[in-house]
Amino acid sequence: MAPTNDHPGEQAAHDPIKLIAIRETALSLDEVFKAVGDDAAGGTALFVGTVRNHDGGADVDELGYSCHPSAEAEMRRIAEKVVADFPVRALAAVHRVGDLKVGDLAVVVAVSCPHRGEAFEACRKLIDDLKHEAPIWKHQKFSDGTEEWVGA
Repeated sequence: MAPTNDHPGEQAAHDPIKLIAIRETALSLDEVFKAVGDDAAGGTALFVGTVRNHDGGADVDELGYSCHPSAEAEMRRIAEKVVADFPVRALAAVHRVGDLKVGDLAVVVAVSCPHRGEAFEACRKLIDDLKHEAPIWKHQKFSDGTEEWVGA
């Protein structure tokens, strides 16, 4: 059966932004996944950004995220752009700030749409735009004693 846009479930939801947050505590995959649950969604895409043990050929021991007071509002603005461009049924994005260790979750975003392709594309757009536009900065500390600010 060919997809049509006649059914309300094929359209974006009325208020699809379910969760936007900056957190100083550990992030929950379950919370984000649950936030984007929608009976009309045939596809849900979830991206999890974790702290890795290296960057640019150097060993990372730890890092910290900080943000501008407007960061959460900017995340919402970015989410609104994604919602305007895709038939999003539900969207969630949560970013961590503070000191993190290797393996910790730094960001979790998820999008549900009527079809999987739309969900993948919308999720990719959401995380890429958050990374490039949200005023959130990473301070990395390397094993050799050097440090680096990213996104500042």
